[in-house]
Amino acid sequence: MTTADCDAIVIGSGPGGAVAADVLTAAGWSVIVLEKGRNHLVSLDPPYEPLRHLSNDEIAMVRRHLLGPDPRLEPRTYRRHADDGDRLLTGEVNNLPSTVGGGGYHADAKLPRFREEDFALRTTRGPIDGADVRDWPLTYADLEPHYAEVERIIGVAGETGTNPFAAWRSSGFPMPPGPDMPMALVTTAAAARHGLHPYRAPTGANSVEYDGRPACVDCGFCGRYGCPVAAKGDPIASLQRMLRTGRGQVRPEALVTEIVLDAAGRRATGVRYLDLAHHPDPPVIELRAGRAVIVAGGAFETARLLLRNGLGGDLVGRHLTYHFQTFTVGIFPDDTGGDRGRDVTHLHDDLMIDTPELLGAAREAGLPWLRGGVTEHGSAAGPVDEALMYPGGPRHAAAMADSSLRRRMWVLTVQGEDLAQPANRVDLDPSVRDAWGLPAGRVTYRPHRHELAASAYAAAVHEAVLVDAGAQAAFSATSPPQHDIDLHASINPIGIAPASRHVMGTARMGTDPATSVVSPEQRLWDVDNVLICDSSVFVTSAGYNPTLTLAALSHRAATLLTG
Repeated sequence: MTTADCDAIVIGSGPGGAVAADVLTAAGWSVIVLEKGRNHLVSLDPPYEPLRHLSNDEIAMVRRHLLGPDPRLEPRTYRRHADDGDRLLTGEVNNLPSTVGGGGYHADAKLPRFREEDFALRTTRGPIDGADVRDWPLTYADLEPHYAEVERIIGVAGETGTNPFAAWRSSGFPMPPGPDMPMALVTTAAAARHGLHPYRAPTGANSVEYDGRPACVDCGFCGRYGCPVAAKGDPIASLQRMLRTGRGQVRPEALVTEIVLDAAGRRATGVRYLDLAHHPDPPVIELRAGRAVIVAGGAFETARLLLRNGLGGDLVGRHLTYHFQTFTVGIFPDDTGGDRGRDVTHLHDDLMIDTPELLGAAREAGLPWLRGGVTEHGSAAGPVDEALMYPGGPRHAAAMADSSLRRRMWVLTVQGEDLAQPANRVDLDPSVRDAWGLPAGRVTYRPHRHELAASAYAAAVHEAVLVDAGAQAAFSATSPPQHDIDLHASINPIGIAPASRHVMGTARMGTDPATSVVSPEQRLWDVDNVLICDSSVFVTSAGYNPTLTLAALSHRAATLLTG
């Protein structure tokens, strides 16, 4: 009889994997979390305190890939359509950190819930030609207790009763909201004058001391940065709690290459991984799981792993969604103060709500309905990014001092609903390989005309809001950009691929194996004890930041597994 090394192996240590490991160890299971990246988050020895590897270093984080992955070692490829040939771009395509803590480590911690309609979009809105709009196999009511528990685990700061469109809640937020960004108060007042309904954003950044971690110090480096003082609860809270049970381990620099199956091919017995801590020739390690293997690598890497292993069926990688982002930029006469505080303290949801104006825009576009997305009132780029946008030479210093593209800029960003299309997908590139000889993941993606129409509507609304707020000029752009990709590739810092780090939908959940990859319990249809606990399982992208929902789904799946 073969002895298992643990009850469950969790592949990936981001919000989904961390929450699953937390639930399983609390239920008495032994768990080993494998993370392909390095550990900069939490000591793996008692008492499991936060590591102090981080500072507000734009070069280290953004340019030298401290939290990984380095696109030269782990390239991805991108094309808009199969007619583009094998690829248009090789390099960085929606990379999320590969480090202990995953994508939750670098996020600016906006944690809104989905609404009831988001789980029943086909029923409430109906089909759209060219898109595969479906209902989820669960409802908001099914997920609500898990939303509440994950908000408590992470520590979410927010304010109830101020968003008229919010779904019902069984409990309040664990913390009050943090300080408002001063410029957000200006733009939210302008938005209200235009009939919109701004509210304080729910965030995973502590507004007060919580769970032994300090309050946010409003340093201004949330988005794309790990928190130097560990004031962001996602995902450090779950990983610390899992480690402190004595039943959990985290193994960094462990790149899983294979899910090992039994002779019948119906159950996973473990995984094989490369121990990347041994350079330059990492050994292959086999690890055995007695009960389950949980895949939580994110919608891109999960699909890539399943495709390499031939698991999950023909739909793996398909129905890839992002959020079709629309950036409306206002240039103001004075410093907006956007380099202090959280990146975003205010949101509004109005562009997801049926109104006569939005229905009129849908009719003009020849569509039955339009849904935009949550809109973030936020600041602009860091100083290094800003410097790269100005031409060199004698005028560069004056441009930096004037800082029209940072200190005098304010941005309304729409996380636009991205309709699922079967042709939008992640697959394996036929010839590009990573540093370990594994096929690179390839994105094929272009937006549906729904996204373009919703974006055009949002741009006009938000340009008017920013001018009302005092902007000297306002203009809009999208990600991915449209029209001349050669122009965008040469002068646009966003690049030609989607810039959104919200990646969803490549292993859809459902009730029918013919139309989904996993069951409502998030189990692979073709392997009984492999669960997917990340945003791969999303049926629709909705128009909200995905992190809280993927964590709630992970909490639900792990709870059902242990029950």
